[in-house]
Amino acid sequence: MKISGFTFIRNGTLLGYPYVESLRSLLSICDEVIVAVGQGQDDTLTRIQALSDPKLRVIETVWNETMQDRGYVYAQQKMMAQFNCSGDWAFYLEGDEVLHEEDVPKLKAQLQGYLGNPQIEAVVFDYYHFYGAPDTLAISPGWYRRAPRIIRNSIRSYSPDGLFFVVMEQNKRGRYPRAVVAGIPIYHYGHVRSVATMQTKIQQVSRYWGHAPPEFEGYGNIDPQAISKFHGTQPAVMSNWLATQAEPKLILNPDYILTRRERRHRWMMWLEHVTGWDLSKKHYRLVK
Repeated sequence: MKISGFTFIRNGTLLGYPYVESLRSLLSICDEVIVAVGQGQDDTLTRIQALSDPKLRVIETVWNETMQDRGYVYAQQKMMAQFNCSGDWAFYLEGDEVLHEEDVPKLKAQLQGYLGNPQIEAVVFDYYHFYGAPDTLAISPGWYRRAPRIIRNSIRSYSPDGLFFVVMEQNKRGRYPRAVVAGIPIYHYGHVRSVATMQTKIQQVSRYWGHAPPEFEGYGNIDPQAISKFHGTQPAVMSNWLATQAEPKLILNPDYILTRRERRHRWMMWLEHVTGWDLSKKHYRLVK
């Protein structure tokens, strides 16, 4: 069995991504890791090359600055890396996502077991979305709670955006992949970078989504019912980044007024509590 890892990054240092830590996480389980590095304004390429791991392959790219439709430029970069994978499985992590080292043996064993079952096309992970501080999680259905991050590399698949996969069958309309749940979390740190870096990130990337940068005054403007405390352990590879790059504490704004979207999510959380349903988005079909 061969596991390929893949991702893309651009201006990772400037925008506060723990991309080196993410790559090290992929390298801990993969036989090869392909990273598409976009031409940028910082030292991202140099820092990735400094890893000097024989399993790591860098593809230097130039982003299409005119592509400003719903983040599709992210999908383009993701697919450049994905289409260079040669393994049985292709494992995608974004530049702010990490796998816990304690879960590596379990995941390897699962992938070996699934290899001979073509009905299983993807593996779905639970998500820890850290928000505002390393001890706080975002938990409302506005945040995807599960997502496929591993796809079987022998099927026709593509990515219409940076988040999910679509499988094509017999040139017909695409569908979500048939998947199993790993029972393993991905640790997502995109919303714990410093407030200043987050402001820079929003200013830089909003154009790829076809809109003006939204106002961001800090992490405290959030529904208190949409967050929860995290009581687990962090991946070891993240220790230095969390100590030096992350916001240390979330301070809620007591005068914050909920948006219409947050009120809707609060109602959805109540319905989830009553019914046991999960109303978050799902980009996969579970194999029964």
